[in-house]
Amino acid sequence: MKRYYDQKVLRELKLWQYRMLAGPSFFDRLSKRFQNKVNSFIPEKIHKAITVTIKQMIRGVLYGANITTPKFKKDVSLQVKDALAEEKIRLYQKTAAAEGGITGAGGILLGLADFPLLIGIKLKLLFELAAIYRYNQNDYKERLYILYIFQLAFSSAQHRKNIYQRMVNWEEQQQYLPEDIHQFDWRSFQQEYRDYIDVAKMAQLVPVIGAPVGAIVNYRLIRKLGKTAMNAYRMRLPAFAVLKDTSESRKEDER
Repeated sequence: MKRYYDQKVLRELKLWQYRMLAGPSFFDRLSKRFQNKVNSFIPEKIHKAITVTIKQMIRGVLYGANITTPKFKKDVSLQVKDALAEEKIRLYQKTAAAEGGITGAGGILLGLADFPLLIGIKLKLLFELAAIYRYNQNDYKERLYILYIFQLAFSSAQHRKNIYQRMVNWEEQQQYLPEDIHQFDWRSFQQEYRDYIDVAKMAQLVPVIGAPVGAIVNYRLIRKLGKTAMNAYRMRLPAFAVLKDTSESRKEDER
């Protein structure tokens, strides 16, 4: 039974890996050019202010979430961990959908409040999933891994590919990690995230349609993040070490 389930997961991971390493589509390239153009019109001091704000916001969650995150002391099978993770993702989807619906119904003022609230919900989910897969969230390097998962889910195709290649060989990559969280590339983090969700979240600020749009978008964003996290933690297991050779995996999938 375990062997069958591991084989099933490996097939899922190979398909996911292929998507993570895929180049940008025509729509991706068009969207990225548009976002780059928009960003070029934003004054540098605004970019810096946004970067500092997001940095402080996320650091606050990163160093506070573990206080309320339960520790899973008993080890269980991967199949059970996956089931627990799916259950947790569904719970957070409902929470995020409710939050998006409420803030979306309030127009621009409440709609703007959705941004920090949703980031907090997303990061708390990642802490919960790390605990389920028995990774120590108190470890500084594991907190950086959580930030990489966040980027993997909400970045352009090229940036996603670069992030994935760092994560797939995490044990080796750890020796090159910044010693201080301040040295993390916060500028790229906030810009990629903003560019990814701007279009989807813009409609949430429109009266009348803001509530349903906010609920649906938040529901889907949490689902995407949750599945990304599940795969990011599963691929680190010894049973799936074959994924570390990304070039070979690509060749097999293309045959």
